[in-house]
Amino acid sequence: MENINLIDTFAEFKELKNIDRVTMMSVLEDVFRSVLIRQYGTDENFDVIINIDKGDFEIWRNRVVVEDDELEDPNLQITLSNALKIDSDYEVGEDVTDEVKLADFGRRAILNLRQNLASKILELEKDHIYGKYKNKIGDIVTGEVYQVWKKEILILDDEGNELILPKSEQIPSDYFRKGDNVRAIVYKVELRNNNPLIILSRTAPAFLERLFELEIPEIFDGLITIKKIVRVPGERAKVAVESYDERIDPVGACVGMKGSRIHGIVRELRNENIDVINYSSNLQLYIKRALNPAKINSIKILEEQKKAEVYLRPEEVSLAIGKGGLNIRLASQLTGYEIDVYREMEEDDEDVNLDEFADEIADWVIDALKGIGCDTAKNVLNISRADLIKRTDLEEETIDEVLKILNSEFE
Repeated sequence: MENINLIDTFAEFKELKNIDRVTMMSVLEDVFRSVLIRQYGTDENFDVIINIDKGDFEIWRNRVVVEDDELEDPNLQITLSNALKIDSDYEVGEDVTDEVKLADFGRRAILNLRQNLASKILELEKDHIYGKYKNKIGDIVTGEVYQVWKKEILILDDEGNELILPKSEQIPSDYFRKGDNVRAIVYKVELRNNNPLIILSRTAPAFLERLFELEIPEIFDGLITIKKIVRVPGERAKVAVESYDERIDPVGACVGMKGSRIHGIVRELRNENIDVINYSSNLQLYIKRALNPAKINSIKILEEQKKAEVYLRPEEVSLAIGKGGLNIRLASQLTGYEIDVYREMEEDDEDVNLDEFADEIADWVIDALKGIGCDTAKNVLNISRADLIKRTDLEEETIDEVLKILNSEFE
């Protein structure tokens, strides 16, 4: 019954299935031997027997039998009279082995032993968690939302380990409640106050890359390589892919029939638009593909400045720039070149800057038209009435009035 105070702690240790048996035995024995040294000054004549399966242990002390008047060290020796009480056959010079009960240590020693054991268990747990997730950086993990706070979410993995998903690493449209399952990559693993801190991310490009590997067998098998990923989480992403097998269309393989393969990825990323682009070492071709869906007329590369001047028809400008400049910004990040867009006009085209109509058209209307890439009269007239209404979000009457004013300029 003396061992009862340690059974709970022992059981906790036993549950650490990820700790190998040798390590468990070694740590447990070290804890017991440290108590023996404090109690008796040495542990050399003690045998510590640990039964991990039963969660129990035994301590046996070995002493030499001496004459009653020759006792010098009661820890290493036992008098003949006391040895005979254990077994009537003992003689001087023989070894006596008897069990040391935990109660002999005293209440304080037992309490210290328990605390020491619990501390060792906690250290092993921390080391195991840190090492496990340090090796998983960049990998996808799945966990269950346990607590939702303003700045972060606490997630538990299958083993009950705590993972943190900060607000800054969540897609803007992410919304989680307690009990929801979450997929994210292991972004960082740190030690804070000697405790492992596992940071997850759903916004890192590596998360999108891992999703592609999961959903596209050709990428997982290495037949298609992802050259680069750039993204604005929740809004848009561009993924450059390359195939080493001429028979495989990398873009088609990634998108799938009617978008069947990429649909799951888009859904996971809260409907983030994903442009899959066929990588090319031909820079001009690569930039043209990166600016999809705009159709490019010509490109001038300024190698020293890492710039590209792109020329295209006026009606293509807004497509190249994209909503809020998103398309051209991502294309620049993907290619590594700063891209400038220029409108290419026919030689006999005469055009008038929208600012020339400031006395007839309100400034806020002109600003709305410029916002979709139209800064001249013909830029506006080259776009259909329906598209103008849709893109600028202006009233129909306002668009009709603008078209009337601009058309009159060229009559």
